[in-house]
Amino acid sequence: MKSSRSSKSAVKNPVTDPRFLLTTKTAQKLYTVAAQEPIYDYHCHLSSKEIAEDKKWADLSEIWLGGDHYKWRAMRANGIPETHITGCAKPYEKFLAFARTMPRLLRNPLWHWTHLELDRVFGIKEILNEDTAPKIWTKANDKLKTLSARKLLKHFRVRLVGTTDDPCDDLGDHQKIQKSGIGTHVYPTFRPDKALLVDQPTIFSTWVQRLEKTSGVDCTSLHGFLKALDQRHEFFHQLGSRISDHGMNHTFGRGGTREHATRIYTAARKGEKPTPEEAEAYKGFLMVYFGELDAKRGWTKQIHFGALRNGNSKGFRDLGPDTGFDSIGDWPQIDRLSGYLDELAGRGSLPKMVLYNLNPADNYAVATLCGSFQGEGAIGKIQFGSGWWFLDQLEGMKWQINALSSLGLLANFVGMLTDSRSFLSYPRHEYFRRLLCQILGEEVENGTLPKDMKLLEGMVRDICYRNAEAYFGMEPGKG
Repeated sequence: MKSSRSSKSAVKNPVTDPRFLLTTKTAQKLYTVAAQEPIYDYHCHLSSKEIAEDKKWADLSEIWLGGDHYKWRAMRANGIPETHITGCAKPYEKFLAFARTMPRLLRNPLWHWTHLELDRVFGIKEILNEDTAPKIWTKANDKLKTLSARKLLKHFRVRLVGTTDDPCDDLGDHQKIQKSGIGTHVYPTFRPDKALLVDQPTIFSTWVQRLEKTSGVDCTSLHGFLKALDQRHEFFHQLGSRISDHGMNHTFGRGGTREHATRIYTAARKGEKPTPEEAEAYKGFLMVYFGELDAKRGWTKQIHFGALRNGNSKGFRDLGPDTGFDSIGDWPQIDRLSGYLDELAGRGSLPKMVLYNLNPADNYAVATLCGSFQGEGAIGKIQFGSGWWFLDQLEGMKWQINALSSLGLLANFVGMLTDSRSFLSYPRHEYFRRLLCQILGEEVENGTLPKDMKLLEGMVRDICYRNAEAYFGMEPGKG
């Protein structure tokens, strides 16, 4: 007779252990405090339309695999055909292909994330593999029938969500959400990336035409263009937004003059492509302008930099952007970024700012740069943002926490964000909180931090929720 020890069903799933990632008693005690805090998700890519309509999903494949490029990359690395990733295979076939990939994901964050989501959302404690897939598929789909976008936000006690929105969006879904009275407050984030695309004149002109239509402002001239952007920024402000965001491969410096930017803008509207130097000057000018808008209205600016996007040109042509063909870039960042912050500071228009670095080689440089522009009455005014994208796993988050701790004030950190398109991704906050408590607990027990539980518990509460609530200044939810 087989022993139970050899049975696959007897293998314990580590994420279901209350002590998961918590190897000391101090860490475990701190986590009981961290777990009580609600979630302030100040940056994500959730769909405001799906929240407004309280979306439901047909099956686990739709909500889990429908837009998750983390899983798509892993499945490609395991030799899964594209038909079973983003292609025409049936939903269950795609799910089964992912289940077959799971045993190969040991030490990849997807192994933890997947099982955290299965347990925390669906109450499924089994380890996902090809053998358990049929049972898990059935059980998860039965539970999914009772869930919706808003119910998941409530389940995870999400007080606030900051979505990511183009200035041309009419924000009608946000207005519907605000009138609905749901417990989670949902605010738009001003993401004007396409305003910088003068080096892609066709895309740029099409976008400017949308901006004209949405704002009602003639954008023939740069003056009109800037006025339209200011008007949309104010509209976001009236709906409660207090955050902007920019995604870029490398940062931009002080920028060119207004006259120079005017010439480049006018030429781009005529379909003329600027030189790389001209494009850089225009983008720098516009980024300074966006900084001034944020400072004028008391907003926080987020900058995500360091991603090398669409490196696989065939994959990009076949499937489009955000489909898993991006990587970490390796550009010089700090000189330009320092010049940008210095320009805004010199103008008296340096807003609060969160800097998200994707290349860990730059962590210490970014952390020290943040320290050069603190002050002016704001606690942690320039934040070294949490590990994101390729770095939102245990090692990447620990690198960020250690750099921030060594060169700044960890106690003032605004903490974790989801940065996801999936309503199932909220266990990533738990993942971060467990790691934070583990780091502090280890150092208490090895004698490098004092065992002052009142001090430590307050610090944990601050990083998990209260710092973000105070820093971003948006009304918290009531859920």
